[in-house]
Amino acid sequence: MDEWRTDPTFVMCEALVDGAELSSFVGGPYDVRAVVAGIRPEARDGFLLDEVPWEHFPQGNRVREAVHLLHTGDSPRVAGTGVVGGMCANDMRAAAVLAVPFLIRIAADTRHPYRADALAEVSSPARARYFGVASRDELLLHRGNTQYDDLCDDYDDYGVEVTGYPAGWSVAAARAAITADTALLQPLLGDPDPAIRIHAAYALATASDSDRAVRAAFRARLAAEQDPIVRAALVLATAEATRTHPHPPTTTWMQERWRDRTQAPEVRLAAAIGWLCLTNEPAPDDLRATVDDLTTDERAHTMHDLPWMAFAGGSGETGLQRCVRKMLHPEQPEPVGYDDPWALRH
Repeated sequence: MDEWRTDPTFVMCEALVDGAELSSFVGGPYDVRAVVAGIRPEARDGFLLDEVPWEHFPQGNRVREAVHLLHTGDSPRVAGTGVVGGMCANDMRAAAVLAVPFLIRIAADTRHPYRADALAEVSSPARARYFGVASRDELLLHRGNTQYDDLCDDYDDYGVEVTGYPAGWSVAAARAAITADTALLQPLLGDPDPAIRIHAAYALATASDSDRAVRAAFRARLAAEQDPIVRAALVLATAEATRTHPHPPTTTWMQERWRDRTQAPEVRLAAAIGWLCLTNEPAPDDLRATVDDLTTDERAHTMHDLPWMAFAGGSGETGLQRCVRKMLHPEQPEPVGYDDPWALRH
């Protein structure tokens, strides 16, 4: 943390601790939302990294170097995507957000050897406090808005990062960056690689979707998708987008999916989880019976390929098992043992 104290943004965080109003920093050089919004399209497309003020945010220069190495393909992937994911895991998202537009462009380049790894990291800064989160109240939940005048709600909802930086600002900036590039991400829903299709859905689920275009893209792709795990990803992405922008017909559609015995078990489980997160209604008996019947150990590990489930797991539980316990059997105690969010991801 001593290195962080030499970072210019520490001045802002220190001022906040001393009682300064967060609103006084809105739109300034330390507001990552304003910085990301101000990156020129030519800089994004041309990877003009020197135009981005990386140095304004904790470990920003480290992120810049990682993006450069990843873009040029001159390094092992851990030097690129590993930095972004690692910083988010350590609750330091502000600088990682600056990488999002560039990671999207790497992912969209069908010739890039690390495009899948880049895409897997795109939405990491857009989600906060999601390790081990598996309850109806918090899974698939986005708080706040990307607009500057809603910054206080973001700040209150998300708290601060380990550096003291307002976490809501980082999340809002990441979501805005993904929203701005939905035209690059949507074609990836039909990519030949199933992992690309899954992570494209995972990233797009964080986009602001007030006109429901992204949700419509999920439904359209679902009609053509054959892989049951990718279909489950599209269902969860639809639920996440709907949680941000409620749409009762989609909630009903979720209910129809988990009741439909012609659907793949993975799809029915994803729809059941999505429906539970979209309603406050008690879980009906047929949902409980369906979920308990379909949640086998083998299927729980198969569904761990879905990032929603991978991040929800912990304490020796897969994400699916944890979701089932938290959502349908809250009386059951937490597993005993060290809660390592990375344990089931290797």
